Amino acid sequence: MAHEDDGGHAVPNTPGMRSDGDGVTRRRPLGERHVEETVEVAVPVRTAYNQWTQFKTFPRFSTVVRDVEQIRPTVTAWTIGYGPLRHRFAVEIVEQDPDAYLAWRGLEQHPTHQGEVEFRPTESGGTAITVRMLLQPRGAAKVLTRSSRVVGMTARLVREELVSFKHFIEGLGQEGGAWRGTIRNGRVQHDTSEPPRSRVAQWPVG
Repeated sequence: MAHEDDGGHAVPNTPGMRSDGDGVTRRRPLGERHVEETVEVAVPVRTAYNQWTQFKTFPRFSTVVRDVEQIRPTVTAWTIGYGPLRHRFAVEIVEQDPDAYLAWRGLEQHPTHQGEVEFRPTESGGTAITVRMLLQPRGAAKVLTRSSRVVGMTARLVREELVSFKHFIEGLGQEGGAWRGTIRNGRVQHDTSEPPRSRVAQWPVG
C-alpha cells in the first residue's frame, strides 16, 4: 500500500520511509492502522522509554509474552501464548529515536503486522505512550482481520499490555536498564564506522 508524499511521489505506507532534504531517511508514522491505544504513566519520558527498550523484561509484566530472545541487533524473537499454547515469531525494529519513537515490523508470513510506539511528555511530568498497529495477514486470515470483533480483541489486548507496563514501571520507579541508540531503516546508527562488536551484541538487554 502506498500514498503520496509532499513531492507527489508514491512511497510505501510504512514507518521509516521519509527522505528529508538533508538526504537522511527518517521515520514515516503509520498512515493506516487497525489499532491505536494510549496510556499515561507517572514517570518521565526518559524512564518510560529506557524501560520499554528492555524487551527481555516484557514477560515480567505481560500476560501473553512468555519469552523474548535477541537474534540480531535489530531482530528479536517473541514467544506469546496462553496456558500450553505457544506462538513464536520474529520482529525487526526498523526505526528508533531515543525518548520519542520506535517502529517495528513482523517477519512472520502468516499473518504479519507492523506497528509503532510513541512517547510524549505530559503536563504533569509523566509520559503518554501510544501504540499503533497495522495488521497485515495473508491468505484466509485476511477475512478475520476485516472482522471488527478480531480488531476489537487485538485493541483490548494492546490496552491491557499497556496498563500492565504502566503498573510495572510505576512500581519500579526507575528503569532497570536502557539502550540509547538510533535505528534507521533497520540499521543501528553508530558514531564510528567500526563500533566495538561487544556493544552490538549486548543490544538490548533486560
